[in-house]
Amino acid sequence: MTTTRRNAVRQALAGNQGFRSAQDIYADLRADGSKIGLTTVYRALQALSETGEVDVLRTDDGEAVYRACRTEEHHHHLVCRACGRTVEVAGPAVEKWADAIGAEHGFSEITHTVEVFGTCAGCVAGRS
Repeated sequence: MTTTRRNAVRQALAGNQGFRSAQDIYADLRADGSKIGLTTVYRALQALSETGEVDVLRTDDGEAVYRACRTEEHHHHLVCRACGRTVEVAGPAVEKWADAIGAEHGFSEITHTVEVFGTCAGCVAGRS
């Protein structure tokens, strides 16, 4: 895959706060005149995820959604169920717990993914 196509996917993600599906990213790129294919979008997202440039989240229905990663350090996400606004958060207690539970059961090289969902203040205020 060319760097140009990967950069196009990067740019499509750069201006968004929330997570977006590959299909949404593909539709935006095509609407802007790109000839990129959906398979290429998926490949670019996978490559960007592997390098840590893109965060991947699984929705309640199992769909993978993506957003540009804002930090290079390990983090978790606080995601608004209503608008999709996402905040990257550190979770030192989660890190300790994951390592401890792994060690307790004889596991090493522990990795984990933690996403916390709620409703942001803006969406709560909008309902009032």
